[in-house]
Amino acid sequence: MQKLDVNKLKVAVFDWDGTLAQTRTPRLWAVNQIMPRYGLPDWEQTKDKQDKYLSFMDNFALVFGKDKAQEAYRQYCEIYLQNVARMITLFAGVKECLSWLKQKNVKLAVMTNKDRKLLDFELPLLLSPELFDNIVCGHEAKQDKPSGEHALAALNGLINRNEISPESVWIVGDSLLDNLCALAVHACPIRIVGQAPRIEKAADEEVIYFDSFNDFYQTIKAEDKL
Repeated sequence: MQKLDVNKLKVAVFDWDGTLAQTRTPRLWAVNQIMPRYGLPDWEQTKDKQDKYLSFMDNFALVFGKDKAQEAYRQYCEIYLQNVARMITLFAGVKECLSWLKQKNVKLAVMTNKDRKLLDFELPLLLSPELFDNIVCGHEAKQDKPSGEHALAALNGLINRNEISPESVWIVGDSLLDNLCALAVHACPIRIVGQAPRIEKAADEEVIYFDSFNDFYQTIKAEDKL
């Protein structure tokens, strides 16, 4: 496995859902409140309609149909915002890791396909938005993940494009989309596996895997002492 040298790192870009924050519980709970209104089974049972390369938000058109997607998403957001505060949590090690990276003068960014209005509501519940030097949400770049355009938008103003390398920029996420986005701009792809199996490979490149965010944090901190 490639050694992750924090002393060469200039920018760390993090996915939000499933990487920094445990949002799966409120997301699935909220969407499953509206599925019966449209005669649909729960969200997990509609996987055959979903596109894994699209965001949760953009999959509404595939699951509910283009004519009903906008209204269904509006209802989902309303329920989500009313309940997320009691369900959302940070993963272990997140606060400590971000604070430590800041002390190392590493610039921090969030790159998420999530709707801005949802992120702006829930981020302050868990972390100070001022921790991050840049935040780019869904539909704010020319293209969302897995396009490199999303990564370039997150890195804009933080590092010169010709200085991006696997040593200078890490992109940390929990999905293939995050890894492909990293590879598209020649950054280092890091996957927080969680409960997902390690079966998806990003092109022919080797992704650096960690079983949890805390595992990632403890590893880079330990390697810094070597």
